[in-house]
Amino acid sequence: MNDTFSAQFAGRTVSLKANYVAGQADGAVMARYGDTVVLVTAVSLKSVREGGDFLPLTVDYQEMTYAAGKIPGGFFKREGRPNEREILTSRIIDRSIRPLFPKNYFHETQLVASVLSVDEENDSDVTAMLAASAALEISDIPFKGPIAGVRVCRKDGLFVCNPSLELQEVSDLDLFLVGRKVEPGTNGRNYDMNLVMLEGSANEIPEDIVVDAISFGLESLRPVIDLQEQMRVQIGKAKRVLEKAVVENDLVSRVNELAADKLRTCYRIARKMERHAALDELRRSVVQELAPDNSALKGKVLEIFEGLEREILRGMIMNENRRIDGRTSSEIRPISSEVGLLPRVHGSALFNRGETQALVTVTLGTSHDEQRLDYIAGEEMRHFLLHYNFPPFSVGEAKPLRSPGRREIGHGVLARRALVPVLPSKESFPYTIRVVSDILSSNGSSSMATVCGGCLALMDAGVPVKNIVAGIAMGLLKEGDKTVILSDILGDEDHAGDMDFKVCGTQQGITSMQMDIKIDNLTKDILRQALIQAREGRLFIIEKLRETIAAPRNEISIYAPRITTMQVRPDKIRDVIGSGGKNIRQIVAETGVEINVEDDGTVTIASNDANAANRAIDMVKWLTEEAEVGKIYSGTVKKIVDFGAFVEILPGTEGLLHISQIARERVNKVTDILHEGDEVRVKVLEIDKQGKIRLSRKEAL
Repeated sequence: MNDTFSAQFAGRTVSLKANYVAGQADGAVMARYGDTVVLVTAVSLKSVREGGDFLPLTVDYQEMTYAAGKIPGGFFKREGRPNEREILTSRIIDRSIRPLFPKNYFHETQLVASVLSVDEENDSDVTAMLAASAALEISDIPFKGPIAGVRVCRKDGLFVCNPSLELQEVSDLDLFLVGRKVEPGTNGRNYDMNLVMLEGSANEIPEDIVVDAISFGLESLRPVIDLQEQMRVQIGKAKRVLEKAVVENDLVSRVNELAADKLRTCYRIARKMERHAALDELRRSVVQELAPDNSALKGKVLEIFEGLEREILRGMIMNENRRIDGRTSSEIRPISSEVGLLPRVHGSALFNRGETQALVTVTLGTSHDEQRLDYIAGEEMRHFLLHYNFPPFSVGEAKPLRSPGRREIGHGVLARRALVPVLPSKESFPYTIRVVSDILSSNGSSSMATVCGGCLALMDAGVPVKNIVAGIAMGLLKEGDKTVILSDILGDEDHAGDMDFKVCGTQQGITSMQMDIKIDNLTKDILRQALIQAREGRLFIIEKLRETIAAPRNEISIYAPRITTMQVRPDKIRDVIGSGGKNIRQIVAETGVEINVEDDGTVTIASNDANAANRAIDMVKWLTEEAEVGKIYSGTVKKIVDFGAFVEILPGTEGLLHISQIARERVNKVTDILHEGDEVRVKVLEIDKQGKIRLSRKEAL
């Protein structure tokens, strides 16, 4: 038995099948969009771990290689650690659904999204997002849905929902956004669509176009929102009944009495570590006063204390127009930066904004350093890499160093997308570029510091970027009709706020964005105002960066490899490579350069030694040179015949030296003067239409 529900989504049929597989999960939906099929299961434990005071949610998106008819590479021949795309999609689903669980829901919950079949027309991440929401909707797990995701691109000025991979590659805008139903509706609609999550990149696109793209994408979600509502009504399970949190007014009053005034004092301490130390001490003293030996009561006290923290911080900003560090809502923290601080790296920058500090370096490599990414949708060769590191000391913690987590991967991709639109083409700058951002100190917006520092380091390395890129994190506080938009938010403001909106771009427009929303009814006007305020902040930061370094350096570092690109005819590639790679190996052995030959005849030669590079270039030219009439060559006698000798004047190029052209005097027998293997100087007399070459020794004497 199964229940199947279908709708039209962006001009194609999407179907959701429930009660079909994974019957022991709390909710399971198999979604099909074209030939892309994704199974999502949702399981939430019935009991809560003792002392649990948060939602232990795990989202795992996995791409099975059999979905594309492929066998995994490597020795083990099975799926291994998640690739970048799997991590990003897991994060997108997690960030979208996490705020929609009840605040007092602390049951361990897991969503597993498995891609079972994939085509090249329909995104598996769009399908996975829809199936994840549907699985939660029909389960007994409490969830404030439904939600759905859509990809919006633009070609020739027109927006397209859920485009093919081919169209995505030529689009100047790529947004993935998630929306949910909000009641009541406006303008005669039954309900409005509210933005939940946004992530994407753009090719220096103006803010107004981005706002229109978001509105277009949200409206396209209505059919699949209605589809999930239909599923929930017809086959959905009754939601679990949660115990209502009992508000202990006396305890709330006692916490307020002990902590409120002191919290206001703490939130006037500008420096993060000092402020947090004061908050920790106050928190400890309140718990000691009200729940010295009662662990259950301690949890309630801490919950009330945290709520009071949020209330006081929000009230200070909204009612007093004063932020923790004394700034106005649109003011940017003090900025300073420097470049070239590391003598041996190819490019370096230190970027400071308030207490957030990023050390960013650039390394230039050759095509052999490119990263090969193997996805079920195909392979990608990446010549621009950006890696973001967030060590524990950056926030005053002492923890074991581990491999990058999902947050580090996500922040690195956001910064990478911000910088890609201003990079030179691979043809004009044939280097593999690796940017590494090490966050040395963090108090909010470390990913945006990576963007700013990354652009500075690229210019310091001599990478000819087209424009300066900067990033800024925006916040939002909304109480009723009153709204405050914050520029360049601190970590505490992010925690207490209603929105985290990271915007990167140049003076011309936006290059990447990421947004998480914690509230309903984010209107189009608020979104537009946030983007306008972000643009003002971005332009201010760009001018600060320009004071440090206004344009890319004219030369790359003396420690970076010099890459020379030359073009040979495709039919000459075999001459460069040689039999079994003999010629290439000889060039490398004699010069020490790194050489690469493309199928179109592009030859790249990389070396830190200019003389070695020039020698390798001469060797390639010699291997691919074509004979010229009137030019004298030093050739090798390859074969003796009665009427003359065949002489190789260039690799693989032979000509006939007739007996009459061997010497000025009469020659009776060729072997009287020449033998196989002899070196002989000859002049090219003629090249006929068939390419046959006539040589003369006596003309070259």
